Amino acid sequence: MSQRPVLTPRPLTHGDRVAIVSPAGIIKPQMVYNCLPVLADRGWVPYVGENTFNRYGTFAGTDEERYSDLETALLDPDTRAIFCSRGGYGAVHLLERLDKLPLREDPKWIVGYSDISALHALMTKHGIKSVHAPMCKHIATTRGRDDDSQALFRILEGGGQQRVGASHPLNRPGRAEGQLVGGNLAVIAGLISTGFDVIRPGKILFIEDIAEPIYKVERILYTLRLSGVLGSLAGLVVGQFTDYAPDRGSRTMEEMISRMVADYGYPVAFDFPFGHVDHNVPMLCSATVALDVDGSSATLTEVG
Repeated sequence: MSQRPVLTPRPLTHGDRVAIVSPAGIIKPQMVYNCLPVLADRGWVPYVGENTFNRYGTFAGTDEERYSDLETALLDPDTRAIFCSRGGYGAVHLLERLDKLPLREDPKWIVGYSDISALHALMTKHGIKSVHAPMCKHIATTRGRDDDSQALFRILEGGGQQRVGASHPLNRPGRAEGQLVGGNLAVIAGLISTGFDVIRPGKILFIEDIAEPIYKVERILYTLRLSGVLGSLAGLVVGQFTDYAPDRGSRTMEEMISRMVADYGYPVAFDFPFGHVDHNVPMLCSATVALDVDGSSATLTEVG
């Protein structure tokens, strides 16, 4: 992973163009159309990528079509942010070609979560901040008036990572500072041992997932444990794991994760409000943050 200084894309200002593209799954056009006026009301000039509504199997277009929209937005000097319409699966198809673009010459904000974690990994590799945050459906449904959308907009306008708090009885006290990396666990686990692997020693890792059985998440954590990476993190922030059932070994995902990291001394925070849930706070990938866990409470604050 790059050791170059981390770049922060230029803050959005009135009149900036922002793109909506579909790097992965198919999006219902109405979700995008309902999102456009919300972004326009912020003073930006939103536009829809040429292939945003395409269909190719389960994907929003062929690899070439999906790549083309991202390349166009990333290289357009007037486009300052790229909102991914939704997740799904497919962003990983585009990483090799996107990796060859001069991303640091004019860094743009990339916004999204779920499968878009692959694009956050790309930006982390290139030393550029990006935002793990709500996408079109959330923004359109809430009309951008909810706290999470407002926090996202503030980040894009230069406000930085907001102070995020959570509490849980399994929290492990401590303080750590480090680069915040992560996202959807299944997606970033699929990038282990590649050039896009963000799960590295000394990082503060944040994870979430949906519809993954407890044993499959445990398998990923064992891979990280056996490689030595799980024990060498600076801290761990556990978001929302949803749509799974208890198994004979663990009643909850949190119990299993707590058991997997019991041998390590870094702070661990559970039940942070991000993931495939309605309350999905923005997480500023690649930012330097402080994780403070005191008893059952925890906060995450940008420090650089």
